[in-house]
Order: sequence, then structure tokens, then C-alpha cells
Amino acid sequence: MRIIMVIFMFGLFGLSTAGELLKPGDKAPDFELKDSNGKIHRLSDYKGKTVVLYFYPKDDTPGCTAQACNLRDNFDVLKDKGLVVLGVSQDDPKSHDAFTKKYNLPFTLLADTSKKVIKAYGADGGITRIFMPKRITYLIDNKGLILHRFDNVNASNHTKQILDVLEIKK
Repeated sequence: MRIIMVIFMFGLFGLSTAGELLKPGDKAPDFELKDSNGKIHRLSDYKGKTVVLYFYPKDDTPGCTAQACNLRDNFDVLKDKGLVVLGVSQDDPKSHDAFTKKYNLPFTLLADTSKKVIKAYGADGGITRIFMPKRITYLIDNKGLILHRFDNVNASNHTKQILDVLEIKK
């Protein structure tokens, strides 16, 4: 019974601290996060570019690997469209380094160990995702505004989702 009560309390805490989901037209919150080499990246560093900012639960897990590899396999297409791809999870830089090297990922993974950015973008998920962020992607335009939010990410075909939205938004 105590275990159930503890889980319930964690669930309520998670629900009460869930961040608000951003919507198209909202200003994307700026952030400062480290990559796998310890280099600091800010969203404002990419002003003037369209950014694919994807949040994922955990390095080197089946769904996250499928998503990262789909983006990797189509990276040249995304790059040719002028897109910058940034992945964010609560994993530390060392974990990101191993994940990047293992799967030869050509884009930057950012470590949000404090979950501050995850919460700012509403990717913490509250009661349903107490320990890991949910899978959500934001397309951010060259002015720093949310262009589109992907709530139902198809991990193994995410690039197509992104390209389809870009085609509609033209």
C-alpha cells in the first residue's frame, strides 16, 4: 500500500510540474545546453535558420534509436532544405557521445540533465512520463517562432512527417 501511495505522490508531482506545450506562433524559449563535447549551444545561435528541435526519452533505446537513425539516414535531405537538427534528452554529454558514435549521427545532441529546457517546451509529460521526457518535435522558423509541433512522432518515419509539414507550410 505504501508503494502505491509513493507512486501516486510522484505522479501528482509530475502532473503539477508538467510544462505547457508551445503552439504555432509562440516564441520558442531560448536555452543554453551542452553537446557531447561540452560545447554550449543556444537556440539563438541558430537565428536565421529553421530548426528541427526534437525531444526524446533516452539514448540507445529502440524507439529513440529508430528516430535518430531515420533522421541520420535522411540528414542530407533535411540539410538541403536548410534545416538544422538538434536532439534533446536528459542524458548526459558522455551518453550522447557514445550514442552519436555508435550510430554515426551527423547532428547535435544536447544534454538537459536538469530538465529545464524539457519542461520549458512541455516535453516532460507530467504523470505519464515521470522519469523520462516524451517524444515531441518542434519546427522553429528562422525568426525563432514555433512553426509546427509534432505530438505523434512516428519514430521510424519522422523525416517524412517533417518534410510533409514543410511542404504544406510553403
